[in-house]
Parts: sequence; structure tokens; C-alpha cells
Amino acid sequence: MPTHRDESSAATAAAPLALRFTKGHGTRNDFVVLDDPEGALALDASVVAALADRRGGIGGDGVIRVVRTRAAGIEAPADAPEWFMDYRNADGSIAEMCGNGVRVFAAFLSRAGRLPEGDAPLDIWTRAGVRRLEVLADPPAPGDPWQVRVGMGPARVSDGPVRTVRIAGRELPAWDADMGNPHAVVELPEDLVLEDLDLTVRPGLDPEPEHGANIEFVVRRGPAHVAMRVFERGVGETQSCGTGATAVGVVSALWAGDDGSGPWRVDVPGGTLEVARAEDGQVTLAGPAQLVADGETALPHA
Repeated sequence: MPTHRDESSAATAAAPLALRFTKGHGTRNDFVVLDDPEGALALDASVVAALADRRGGIGGDGVIRVVRTRAAGIEAPADAPEWFMDYRNADGSIAEMCGNGVRVFAAFLSRAGRLPEGDAPLDIWTRAGVRRLEVLADPPAPGDPWQVRVGMGPARVSDGPVRTVRIAGRELPAWDADMGNPHAVVELPEDLVLEDLDLTVRPGLDPEPEHGANIEFVVRRGPAHVAMRVFERGVGETQSCGTGATAVGVVSALWAGDDGSGPWRVDVPGGTLEVARAEDGQVTLAGPAQLVADGETALPHA
């Protein structure tokens, strides 16, 4: 005889965790944001990839976990700032920093009332070290973006081209720029059109960096004004890359013989960003950050 089974209890036991999320973007570089102040979530690469999947999940270029540094399960100095931006690429790999993501992180903290009174600057911890967030303007109306400036740290740029990038049947010189994560920055010759580049596959790098690199292609548009496209490590082409735009602004200033105190305008497919160098050598990135949706999803093993 079949054994009686409590189907409702079995269904409850098998139900995946409900996970609250916010969807945000900075110049259309988009992210799934998870609020986890006490470090209760155990994210692994498969969960991150499922969340970022544009057909089977929420969809995004990456996943950001908002967590207190002491609860994040990472090594950090005793005097590290309270909040840690735990950033993961869309494929689930861990990344050091994200310049658009950190502005979305600032918008999330601002909306949650976790910034100092009057939206005074706030230091946060990232895998690339301390980053300073400054909300320049709150949204003038619901659905509008915050305007945020981020201290991105110093830029470490190679003295000249140190590798080549293979694109459109050509090998072009690339400058290395470290913004806490690695970049290879390429200026396109006049006979190559930025908008015509095929970035559906990753361009080749020679020599290949040990941990890969984001690859930025740049054209000059005018004085202190450039445009770029980017193939991001672990993601593919994105509408914008904040650390990439910062690297491009710094390297473009170097090409132009400018001290980079700026500001430099960097156009990306998703909008416009502003890069400048402060007196202390810190590079700043300013631009919009928008929170577009809040919701709940159910994923196993979250």
C-alpha cells in the first residue's frame, strides 16, 4: 500500500530560498544588487551566473553584494571601512573593482539611508582597496539617476605599449593601465571605425596577461574628449565600464600630453562619464547611477 505523504510539507522543504534584489545600472552597465549587511548569503559562481543570466535569471553584467566588511568573510585591515562591495562578473568570477558598479553601490546606500548625514563622502572597502563615494545630486524625480563621483585610486600606466591587440585583422599596440583591475587600452587608427568593430568575440592579446584584462578601444572626438568601446573580462562587450573609462581618460591624457587634471569626457555606448585627476594623484570618475527595479526571485542554494 502506498505510504501517505504530506505534499504541502514536502513542497515547503524543497522550496528554494526567496532572494530580494535590486536592479541598477550606470550608463547601462547593469547589475543585480543583493542587500546582505550581515553576510548571510553564501554566493558561489553558479548562483551568480544564474542571477546574471539574461534569459533564465534577472540579467546583468555583474552581481553586487552589499555587505558589512566584518561580515563579508574576507581578509581586511582592522580599520577597513564599514561597507564592502563584493563584486562578481556575470560568469561568476570575482573581480577587484567596478567603476559603474560602485556608483550603483553608492545609490543603493543613499536610498537605504546608510550614507553620512547630508550625503557626505563615504569610504568603502573593495578588493582593490578603499574607494571614496560622493553623491553629487540625488534624483530630482522618482526613477531619475543619482549623480555620483568616485575616488578610483591612483592609475598605474605602462610607459608605452607593452602588448598587442588583434582586431579587424590588425595587430594594434596597447598600453596597460591598472585601476585595481587590469586594462589594455588601444587607440584606433583613422581607417578603423569604432562602431564597426566586431566585439562579439574576445580580441586576442599578446602577450596574454596572467589574469586577463578588460580591452578598451578608443577614438578621439575633440579636446579632452574621447569615445570608447570595451570587451570586459568575464562578461563580453558591455555598454560601459567605469574602470575602463577611467583608464581611457588617464591614457588619453597621456597621449595628448595633458596632465590629466581634466576633466576628460569619455563617451561610452551607454552614456557619458567624466574622468579627472585630483591634486593628490587620485583619479575620479563621475556619472549617473540608476536603480530601476526591486523584486524577489527564487534560486536554489542561494
